[in-house]
Amino acid sequence: MTAPPRALDPLTYFPAPRLQHFCSQCGTPVTYRVPADDNRERALCDHCGAVHYQNPRLVVGTVPVWGEHVLLCRRAIEPRHGYWTLPAGFMELGETTLQGAERETQEEAGARVEMGNLFTMIDVPSAEQVHVFYLARLLDTDFAPGPESLETQLFLEADIPWEELAFRTVSTTLELFFEDRRKGSFGVHTPTLAPLRAAVPAGS
Repeated sequence: MTAPPRALDPLTYFPAPRLQHFCSQCGTPVTYRVPADDNRERALCDHCGAVHYQNPRLVVGTVPVWGEHVLLCRRAIEPRHGYWTLPAGFMELGETTLQGAERETQEEAGARVEMGNLFTMIDVPSAEQVHVFYLARLLDTDFAPGPESLETQLFLEADIPWEELAFRTVSTTLELFFEDRRKGSFGVHTPTLAPLRAAVPAGS
């Protein structure tokens, strides 16, 4: 299978930044400036006085394990269509991170899992996101791709398609998982990912 073309920085699940044009309270166009007693620019409504705060998005998912294998999904949607990923997606209102991770695993891989401990919480400031992954044990091998997946497959460590992984948070989580498995003990990891720098052409 031919790998899809690689993106410069496979980091985000959704384009950033998010820009607000109108007040969600009264519909008046907003202006961007630093409010009094604040230290950064916000979307302000000069009509009703509302201050609109933008906060990081949470992506939640699992590392689903069956024996020595890890379950991956091949994405059927953009961004990173055709690339492999751990089952994960945006957390919904009214759920915990653990509930969201279990839901995403069911939706993307059709997999039933026993949820384990928090494993990685990865800060991605440049994408305005935090990616959270839990350890999980597959209850059976009766899984199947959901609407957002082209296929689902179990992989041994030696067979992980590292060059075809969708996001750096996924490759980071898998690297840490296999390292911890070799040590015989799983910790909680909190790395921060910086954006990749573009390559400088030779002679420039």
